[in-house]
Amino acid sequence: MHSIFSNNPDKAWVEKCFLAYTPVWMALMALMMFTGWAGSWGNSALLAHSLLVALPVLLIPAYLARHHPSSLPWHQRYWFKANVYLAIFSFIGNYFGSAYFFDVLGMVYGFGNASTHLEASLVGSSHQRVPLIMYFYTQAYFMTYHATAGIALRQLRRIPLPSPKLFFALCVFAVGYAWAWAETKGMANPLIADLFHYEKMDVMLRYGSAIYALYFIASFPIYSRMDENAQEKPWSLAQAAAGALSAGMLTLFLLDVAAKWVGQL
Repeated sequence: MHSIFSNNPDKAWVEKCFLAYTPVWMALMALMMFTGWAGSWGNSALLAHSLLVALPVLLIPAYLARHHPSSLPWHQRYWFKANVYLAIFSFIGNYFGSAYFFDVLGMVYGFGNASTHLEASLVGSSHQRVPLIMYFYTQAYFMTYHATAGIALRQLRRIPLPSPKLFFALCVFAVGYAWAWAETKGMANPLIADLFHYEKMDVMLRYGSAIYALYFIASFPIYSRMDENAQEKPWSLAQAAAGALSAGMLTLFLLDVAAKWVGQL
């Protein structure tokens, strides 16, 4: 019986680590929402919380790597390359992709207490700003999405089918849609409606989640291939970065096609 984890030991233990940390970051986000801290904290406290959520994605595997020896240098280990990939892809998604969420999906940020921002100057027509904290939170979110997707897609590749490529593509979309819907439902809730919401929540959940899923249609297949098999040569750090950049460019292309086809929700 096949394990759900990679047959590459260096990747398998990192996947387990990412899954184990998932309920922790979710609890940290829920605590901030239920207590009302998201609206009452100042910029420094918000940044501290976002770093508290994001840094363990890097620091915990870095610490545990001592118990999983490898002949590879640290910057070629899967835990580091996965973090680099996720950081690059998250940056592209926030820096450029947020404009599509503002203009097409009706996303509204109201983080007046977050005074540190970072966004593209010439993309999108909205005057909304992207709080820096979103970049750090996204690192944790995307860690979970990509880790679970990698496990799911691994199982799908093992199923003999007459049209495996079509089935695989549909499953990539299904997994991406599920996470896009879950994030939208979990984040855009009444507890922080004054800080983050969608103008048409029902439409966003039903149709906008399919557009958000374009991020994952572009990224999941690339990320899931990184260091997948122990018999294959591990990706270099440059390959991991190139994969994230490719996924980011493909995401922007797909978002733009969706914007032309759908317009505003």
